[in-house]
Amino acid sequence: MLIQKEFLKKIKDFGLNSYEAKIWTALLSRGVSTAGELSDIANVPRSRSYDVLESLEKKGFVVMKIGKPIKYIAIPPQEVLSRVKKKIQEDSNYQMKMLDELKSSDILQELNTLHTEGVSLVEPTDITASFRGRDRLYSHIELMIKEAETSIIIMTTEDGIIRKLDALSRVLEKAHTRGVKIMIAAPVTDKTKVVLNKAKKYAEIKDCQTKGRFCIVDEKEITFMLLNDNEVHSSYDVGVWVNTSFFSQTLIELFNLAWKTMKVFA
Repeated sequence: MLIQKEFLKKIKDFGLNSYEAKIWTALLSRGVSTAGELSDIANVPRSRSYDVLESLEKKGFVVMKIGKPIKYIAIPPQEVLSRVKKKIQEDSNYQMKMLDELKSSDILQELNTLHTEGVSLVEPTDITASFRGRDRLYSHIELMIKEAETSIIIMTTEDGIIRKLDALSRVLEKAHTRGVKIMIAAPVTDKTKVVLNKAKKYAEIKDCQTKGRFCIVDEKEITFMLLNDNEVHSSYDVGVWVNTSFFSQTLIELFNLAWKTMKVFA
């Protein structure tokens, strides 16, 4: 039996590998069959067919019919789909439970201590990274904001503030709730007023027409973008992250000078 490659790829969405997909579809076409027959029909090595059928049985796709020779019965696809869905839900619930338990475990505390002590021994020049693609940049900025303890400074463009507040408003609100001071410098225009009004409840905002794009957290971590977001596609946007208080504080001093001249967004 010849099975189209595209059809087999879709069958793999059930959580099957190539051999399992071939054997299962072959059995569906027969209803009941032996391992040898299925091997010939599906063009799967006979030495592998028994292992594959055992795997399918464990996954709930087939039932073994005791006798000589041993035969296999196909489970209806609709029932298989229900079983697969149930298994995914069970696995997901188990993983979520394990992760929730880890949050309050001694292991996580020990890992955090290990990371904190390890980072303190690293040269600042080694604690740097570059990111390509706006999604990766925002994911890293989100991580910075989640770990913020005292302050967050964001300077960005007209389109940038709309994108950032859409992606980061929730973590910024949580940071504000933790007592973190948030300062945002961005262009105040008819286009940005709506999102900036929503952000006023958790951030101090001032009108800034400068095209700088960066985020500083706790006066030590900076992520700054190297390109003009109006001239580059999001997938080619580039940013650099550095963790050094010396450079951060220098940039903050310059930012504070500019901040004093900016108009408060009321």
